[in-house]
Amino acid sequence: MTATLERRSTAAAVTQDLLRVKGLNVSFTAGRGRNAELRHVVKDVSVALAAGECLALVGESGSGKSVMARTLVGLPGGTAQVQAGLLEVAGHQVSALTERQWRQVRGKDVGFVLQDALVSLDPLRPVGREIEEALRLHGWGNRKDRAAKAVELLASVGVPDPQMRAGQRPDELSGGLRQRALIASAIAMDPKIVIADEPTTALDVTVQAQILELFAAMKSRGTGIILISHDLSVVATLADHVAVMQGGAIVEQGPAHEVLYNPQHEYTRTLLDAIPSEHTKGTPLSRTGRARTTAVSRRVRAERDPSVPVLRADGLTKSYKGRADGITRTVVQDVSFELGIGETLGIVGESGSGKSTTAKIALAMLEPDNGSVLLDGAPWTGITAAARRSRRRLMTAVYQDPLSSFDPRWNAERILLDAISREDFPLDADRAARAIELAGQVGLQAEHLSKHPLQLSGGQRQRLAIARALAPEPEVIVLDEAVSALDVSVQAQVLDLLSDLQQELGLSYLFISHDLGVIHHMSDRVLVMKDGRAVEQGTAEQIFNNPQEPYTQELLASVPVLGLGDQATPATTQGVSP
Repeated sequence: MTATLERRSTAAAVTQDLLRVKGLNVSFTAGRGRNAELRHVVKDVSVALAAGECLALVGESGSGKSVMARTLVGLPGGTAQVQAGLLEVAGHQVSALTERQWRQVRGKDVGFVLQDALVSLDPLRPVGREIEEALRLHGWGNRKDRAAKAVELLASVGVPDPQMRAGQRPDELSGGLRQRALIASAIAMDPKIVIADEPTTALDVTVQAQILELFAAMKSRGTGIILISHDLSVVATLADHVAVMQGGAIVEQGPAHEVLYNPQHEYTRTLLDAIPSEHTKGTPLSRTGRARTTAVSRRVRAERDPSVPVLRADGLTKSYKGRADGITRTVVQDVSFELGIGETLGIVGESGSGKSTTAKIALAMLEPDNGSVLLDGAPWTGITAAARRSRRRLMTAVYQDPLSSFDPRWNAERILLDAISREDFPLDADRAARAIELAGQVGLQAEHLSKHPLQLSGGQRQRLAIARALAPEPEVIVLDEAVSALDVSVQAQVLDLLSDLQQELGLSYLFISHDLGVIHHMSDRVLVMKDGRAVEQGTAEQIFNNPQEPYTQELLASVPVLGLGDQATPATTQGVSP
């Protein structure tokens, strides 16, 4: 690390560094009174960033990446204790800045793209107004100019029909569109440094490619970028330098091609091995497995005819009238598919292609305007809620953001108890034992059951969501971007868990993801959607190795690839392409 800083300080003689950090330590006080303890979450970190460079921070959840990023924009958190030998951001010595002084720096000199676009935008105002506010706070232009600039910024980050989208609230936008609006707000003042915390997490590959091109153009204009990402292919595309964090400390740091293609630290090699792709299909991604269980269904099911799909959709069509302009738009049009017993059907497509709406129709959360869904050969849509109620337990779901789907007042045990049928488990003691069994099935310990969702890590929350989905003993689980918010090593563990559960329980998965590597690793068959239509479907091998439709070819060509260089070690030769 010292050698790296020495090389960078020499380069700084030619080009002044935009960011210089030496010996950064961040601690938090947890608990109160005698129970209070100091948690050290960023440990002696030193990095530098020159104009026109990208520094990527990679590592697992809890490694300190996001705390470090928030510290660099003056938002470490209420109980944080920050110490550093040097903390210089965009020419400002920021160690002693007041919050008022930080407001003059934040947004103008350093932009910050928050990690979670699902909750980071104001739900009560249109996204255009949110971007205008970023301009207004720094005295940029008049109201008319700011409104026009907001539309221009939305267009620059790849938002289609930006004039119309500027007038929409976040709840009217897909996750990908919300993420792009958040990026537009962060770059509104053309800051010297942009700190982007997982900026492409919710984006499909074509939009992700646009965002990466945008960041690359910013680099060429001299903007310094700090990129936090669990997607190492994205890191390989954009980063000049990579710092690998584990347990709050940097365990490896250097030029991107050296760290990614010739990693020296065992932890870095573990991260690279966890990348899902065609090469990993049928093999575990994580080195930490879980004890396999023998699961026994408590409900006696009739012998199922394997020739009858567990789920069948025929000609699904759904339209909505826009709240802002009153225009009716068809978001799903004539979509048909089948899902076999114990099979995984992957659904891919750009943001707004109709993937999630199709999933909601399959779950009978929405009624289609036309078309039908059959579950186990019997009508699932087009019937009353009462007629559907007895079979509702046969299909469950796991979503991208489990935190938003949990009652924050409940601990993990109560969340599971709420999903356990009193008909199957009338006694409280049996229901409590079942909750412990479900937790163990997904790799959670009994001690986790007493914790609330906010006290669990991202991976633990997703495991809890999977346990809740398993509680009714379903036949089908809809996984809507269920691993997109997880870092690569936790994602690997969750994907391995899903594969194990599928083999043990005979589950069928409807797997929606913008990550084509994940889809290739997990899916038996793939459905490709564009503008609400199913443009191509076939086996995973057919779709990925011999796509017939130009749109599918375009999707695959847009995937960032962690390619193999001459310096690649055996540890990095697994899972590097879609």
